[in-house]
Amino acid sequence: MASKVYFTNMRTYNAESLPEKITRLIKTAGIGEIDFKNKFTAVKVHFGEAGNLAYLRPNYAKAVVDVLKELGAKPFVTDCSTLYVGARKNALDHLDVAYEHGYNPFCLGCHVIIADGLKGTDETIVPIEGEFVKNAKIGTAVADADIIISLSHFKGHEGTGFGGALKNLGMGCGSSAGKAEMHESEKPVVDKDKCVACGVCAKNCAHGAIDIKDRASIDYDKCKGCGRCIGVCPEKAMKPGEENGCETLARKVTEYAWAVVKDKPHFHISLAIDISPFCDCYDNNDAPILPDIGMFASFDPVALDKACADMCNKACAIENSLLGEKHHHDNCNCGCKDHFHVLHPDTNWLSAIEQGEKIGLGTREYELIDIG
Repeated sequence: MASKVYFTNMRTYNAESLPEKITRLIKTAGIGEIDFKNKFTAVKVHFGEAGNLAYLRPNYAKAVVDVLKELGAKPFVTDCSTLYVGARKNALDHLDVAYEHGYNPFCLGCHVIIADGLKGTDETIVPIEGEFVKNAKIGTAVADADIIISLSHFKGHEGTGFGGALKNLGMGCGSSAGKAEMHESEKPVVDKDKCVACGVCAKNCAHGAIDIKDRASIDYDKCKGCGRCIGVCPEKAMKPGEENGCETLARKVTEYAWAVVKDKPHFHISLAIDISPFCDCYDNNDAPILPDIGMFASFDPVALDKACADMCNKACAIENSLLGEKHHHDNCNCGCKDHFHVLHPDTNWLSAIEQGEKIGLGTREYELIDIG
């Protein structure tokens, strides 16, 4: 049976603000069907890396939190810290960034919690019968929550093709060890014919695993497989070590998302706006690759991601963007290809959808309900 995915565009017609629109969207989509009374409710968001401006404005999260409080919930906004170089590798620095970006109790009306603790080691093991994952390592504050709400910024991603609800939940709620497990298939290899020893990869390695001499070399005892060096290499000299490394990553992420919501009520919201080519974990964001599409909500994160991808692929690439450049280089009509595969050719985002169906997390079949 097809899942219902509710949608609204970003037009306001001088009558209804965007926070009011997301409120109407989630209420129409049925969020009130969940019993929130006195339930600890995790609202999983991405606070954005310092220097990146494509992340969701906190006003959207505030609107969601207000609805949850109206329904009697005990909401908190949350994320887990990263494996990557940057300003969010521990809870204190992560909170500094979150607060600077407006994700603080004064703006949100609820507390902000880094779910995997001070150093990313506060985790709860969640057993699942996955194809790739048997014991997911989930940030404890998320694992302890009674209800899960995901609020995702839909954008491109160099490892999974795009980042939506599944990525926000799976990778976003993994502890440091959980993220390393998911990224294991992405441990890189160096194409020595392409490497020019520029050192960009080493500067972006948070674990000191890359040494630069005549060419880059990798210490696999230190490498966590986070894939950052692959994404930042200007010469495309870094590749996943496994032939289908990106596909395996996407399937693991979906299984982790399943672990996050297992045996709990859950609801999912995605905003396909400011659609950047790369993850919000980067300390910069390129120009949007597509025009703003709109807001989506569903009880099914698999259907939600599929609907977002489908509507993005119906849109034309913005000419002065990385995607526009790639389409122009390929000499094709931007409507004739999968934008996310054009953007990141080594990825296969559909594998995450397939895995979600295989494990019973959701379905790719959906009914899109436009609420105007």
